[in-house]
Amino acid sequence: MSNKVDTLFTPFKHKGLSLDNRVVMAPMTREFSPGGVPSSEVADYYRRRAQGGTGLIITEGTTINDPVATMSERIPQFHGDAALAGWEETVKAVHSAGGKIMPQLWHVGMARPQKKAPYPELPSVGPSGLFKPGKQVSEPMTQVQIETVIEGFANAAADAQRIGFDGVEIHGAHGYLIDQFFWEGTNQRTDAWGGSMANRGRLAVEIIKAIRAITSPDFPIVLRYSQWKQQDYTARLAETPQLLEEFLAPLSDAGVDVFHCSQRRYWENEFDGSELNLAGWTKKLTGKPTISVGSVGLNEDFFSAFAGKGSNTRSIDDLIERMDKGEFDLIAVGRALLQDPKWADKIRHGKLEELEQYSGEALTTLS
Repeated sequence: MSNKVDTLFTPFKHKGLSLDNRVVMAPMTREFSPGGVPSSEVADYYRRRAQGGTGLIITEGTTINDPVATMSERIPQFHGDAALAGWEETVKAVHSAGGKIMPQLWHVGMARPQKKAPYPELPSVGPSGLFKPGKQVSEPMTQVQIETVIEGFANAAADAQRIGFDGVEIHGAHGYLIDQFFWEGTNQRTDAWGGSMANRGRLAVEIIKAIRAITSPDFPIVLRYSQWKQQDYTARLAETPQLLEEFLAPLSDAGVDVFHCSQRRYWENEFDGSELNLAGWTKKLTGKPTISVGSVGLNEDFFSAFAGKGSNTRSIDDLIERMDKGEFDLIAVGRALLQDPKWADKIRHGKLEELEQYSGEALTTLS
């Protein structure tokens, strides 16, 4: 690994977002919040990452106010007095350590396992009731249900600003609800919410507009999106740069401040004929700052973690080269930070021999 990491530790400022460095903690579902309420242990978990030098923390996915938004009663929610009080304590803990923090606002849509999730008597919701192409699970969402989701995201963002968060991230990736609208494979609607690329992006656009209308003009909005889906790792929203621009432009115009571009491996190019990754193309096409992510510091992608597998460390020399060139602005670190709260400081000070190899056991605790 290189010790020339100055680029990674230069300040970042864009509109209302001001960070000491470019290291972001990626959102990672933990399920340590019984009843949907984050505890003091959750607050301490995030505080330790801030103390370890992480510039921005994006929390695990936390669900909006819709009974079918979540997959588990142990996933934190972002509504109700008890949950919001827990998140307010988390904000204070991170700020006391000198860090910045955003909640990732989430609705899982058709990825919800109805019989195992809270309110099993209620069907899961999605644009066309499809979990994946050809797999019909429920009826298409109604207009009222869509409007309820938009309101739920907006109210959660307003609560986030009220209790002191430094912005919000909207989860529009990985085959969850917003991404189910994006993806033609799961969005077979023929009304204003489906069909064309613009119509499939309408839910996200309306959510962004609603958040922008209910929060301060400089309150940062981050949108996370991906080409791949949990239902299909090879799925693509856009096969060409031209189609990607068509997808991104309405979202950018609606008020996204930063795009968080999820890949399984950040070093892979997005389109033939260019070395740019997804975050690089997104920055080029929108002019907006971007966050890249995907197996930073590790040699195995995150799917291995689901099977409890570990991963060896990997050089970040190529990451530094990409950031030096300005390909993207921020880098989100997942499992490496899950394993080692001091990952950022160790990288910054050249303590590479002290970096911990990722162990699947890290998923079992809030260390």
